[in-house]
Amino acid sequence: MTALRNFIDGLPILSLVTFLPLLGAGLILAVRGDSETVARQARFIALWTTLITFALSLFIWIGFNPTTSAFQFEERAEWLPQYKITYRMGVDGISMLFVILSTFLMPLCVLASWHSIEKMVREYMVAFLALETMMIGMFCAMDMVLFYVFFEGVLIPMFLIIGIWGGGRRVYSAFKFFLFTLTGSVLLLVAMLAMYYTAGTTDIPTLMNTKFPVPMQYWLWLGLFASFAVKVPMWPVHTWLPDAHVDAPTAGSVILAGVLLKMGGYGFLRFSLPMLPEASVYFTPLIYTLSVIAIIYTSLVALVQQDMKKLIAYSSVAHMGYVTLGVFAGNQQGVQGAIFQMLSHGVVSGALFLCVGVVYDRLHTREIDRYGGLADNMPKYAFVFMVFMLASVGLPGTAGFVGEFLVLAGAFQANSWVALLAASGVILGATYMLYLYRRVIFGALTKADVKAMLDLDRREIAIFAPVVAVVMWMGLYPLPFLDVMNVSVTELLNKYQAVVVSTSTADAGTVGGSLLAWLR
Repeated sequence: MTALRNFIDGLPILSLVTFLPLLGAGLILAVRGDSETVARQARFIALWTTLITFALSLFIWIGFNPTTSAFQFEERAEWLPQYKITYRMGVDGISMLFVILSTFLMPLCVLASWHSIEKMVREYMVAFLALETMMIGMFCAMDMVLFYVFFEGVLIPMFLIIGIWGGGRRVYSAFKFFLFTLTGSVLLLVAMLAMYYTAGTTDIPTLMNTKFPVPMQYWLWLGLFASFAVKVPMWPVHTWLPDAHVDAPTAGSVILAGVLLKMGGYGFLRFSLPMLPEASVYFTPLIYTLSVIAIIYTSLVALVQQDMKKLIAYSSVAHMGYVTLGVFAGNQQGVQGAIFQMLSHGVVSGALFLCVGVVYDRLHTREIDRYGGLADNMPKYAFVFMVFMLASVGLPGTAGFVGEFLVLAGAFQANSWVALLAASGVILGATYMLYLYRRVIFGALTKADVKAMLDLDRREIAIFAPVVAVVMWMGLYPLPFLDVMNVSVTELLNKYQAVVVSTSTADAGTVGGSLLAWLR
């Protein structure tokens, strides 16, 4: 293992994983021939590019040393030396897992788009490969400016994916997605500029050890919050998400739910908590309040949805409410649970959108009442849908249980009332997901067009099999994931918990305090 780590350390492995998709995009653009030939070659080049990228990312996990909190596989090159801005890449126990999540989902998205995307296939695959580069680069960036370039670069390919290959009100949804996220990011840029002029550097590890003045921290925290809250998304800035999901193509919804929503939670972990600990403690009651509202309110909204995608979109807002709750619980269980919840939600929610895509490709409708009785003629589909549905509601033995349990345990340590209110979301989540499953899978098979639907084919089985395996692995044996993040989370919380204790003594912005205490 040591020899393998030394070998990987000698390679620019992070740059390879980050920019290999762009190389694949270039190869696709170089393909010549008639439209059918170009489309076929584009699909295969995109598939092989994403598979090789995933394989390379596994070497990062294999060679990763979980006993240290330091950034690993570091790469550094001069970029704008006169401004002390460098090209610096690296991963720790937190960011590495999100790199794996991104590379794991991308080949599934290419396979899911194999037949459903028929127009402008070349451009579609290029957009997805560019999106993969931006996502991976954002999680690997160790320079604040580099992070911002990748963070904002994600918007362009996703905007095109929704606006060109989406359905219904795709242009409206694409612009709403773009404007919501861009508006928040402007304030993020202002906060980053203030941090740069104060600290004199854009190096993220250096900024994590910089002591910013407490009054300044409050304004910086709000600037970061404006962007990260939209990305999560938190209530009440979540309204762009259901529209984007409904109108995005299936693969677009998978990446949107699987990776892009995690950018906000990752931002809180990478910037807000370590760089602005006093402000994070002060605003924790606000986060608790918004998280609990998101968990309960959007779960109730999900109960009355008639569109399968919209129901799952609202469920994503509720599940991400657990993430923000765990992050700002400020203890080991809460933060580890939040990270695990982001990983499990990325896999499970992405899989649920793939399940919707299967029936949509056959019947071209997402209306729940148009289905029913699919257990009779699509038993394989009914099985995989059941696995992901149970994982979504947090059934023990599945990926969804571990994250929610740890988050609630961490929240209970911080404030038992907050944990009690958040726990109601588990019951509501089981209600709307079981209600969806019953209406789609069970009942009498009476509709002729539904009766004619065929069960999963080999391509679809190839998509779902690895996802089912990962969901069960994370639920039955979560230790490899928790071990990777454990030391990094401990290091993250060392300074933060010291601030929590001192602030609690001063009775100002106590973690676990009520919104009334915060307002006072």
